[in-house]
Amino acid sequence: METETPTVDMGPQYLIGIRLREPLQAEEYLVEEFDLHVGDFCVVETATGTAMGEVRRPKRPLPESKRDRLFRKVIRKATTSEANDWRERRERERRAVVTCQERARQKSLHLKVVDVDIQPDGRRVTVLFNAEDRVDFRELVRDLAREFRARIEMRQIGARDTTKVMDGIGPCGRQLCCSSWLRKFEPISVKMAKTQDMPLTDNRLLGNCGRLKCCLLYEFSTYEQLRAYLPRVGKACQAECGGGGCMQGVVKSIRVLKQTVVVGFQDGTEAEVPLDLVTWEGRPHIKPL
Repeated sequence: METETPTVDMGPQYLIGIRLREPLQAEEYLVEEFDLHVGDFCVVETATGTAMGEVRRPKRPLPESKRDRLFRKVIRKATTSEANDWRERRERERRAVVTCQERARQKSLHLKVVDVDIQPDGRRVTVLFNAEDRVDFRELVRDLAREFRARIEMRQIGARDTTKVMDGIGPCGRQLCCSSWLRKFEPISVKMAKTQDMPLTDNRLLGNCGRLKCCLLYEFSTYEQLRAYLPRVGKACQAECGGGGCMQGVVKSIRVLKQTVVVGFQDGTEAEVPLDLVTWEGRPHIKPL
């Protein structure tokens, strides 16, 4: 007689958003029935052991779509003493940024100190900095080692990572994508601006970091797909213009989102014609969605 294997009831599972340091984004952790709210502190699992973190997003049920993923867990709620230690360490890190920048200025080093990470035991200090050119910071490291009585690691980051750490408000009026939710920087090219008919000399194409805006990527694939159904500028074509039948012309410009073509006719006139009323050699037969 066969016996059924009993199923183990895991009970309700929840995800909660926790950040380990203030400049970092909140990551999702698996939490049990802990009474945690936004602003509370807790101890969580990490790749190297455990760490303190601050709750930034409230607890929510684990979605079915994420049940096959592995999440690190919340071990316990932090004590008042541990939470105070976390706040004090972050305050020391803020002061350390000012100290490191002053020491670099005294050494006439052209670099910008972005953030300082002090390990809980105080034995290791990581200095994040941005610099346009190569910097010899060996003397600076010796000064900082005496100042903090710790091992100093200098880590150079790029302009986009610098802006991500420092945070800010974008021209759209919202918090920067890289600081709020963007996990990975994708390559942004001038081609993306060209495809979206944006003037390349416009400074509005640049983000707070001085590089091309990440949001140029968001609609690029849509523009690229819609452009595939439009003729190239300068292409000979035929356009139906009301009761006048088909007239020969040349594509002067295109309107990607409107899916229309500006056609220049032989008599010197121009007209904006819907894509359905324009034909040309090599036109794709599939219409855009």
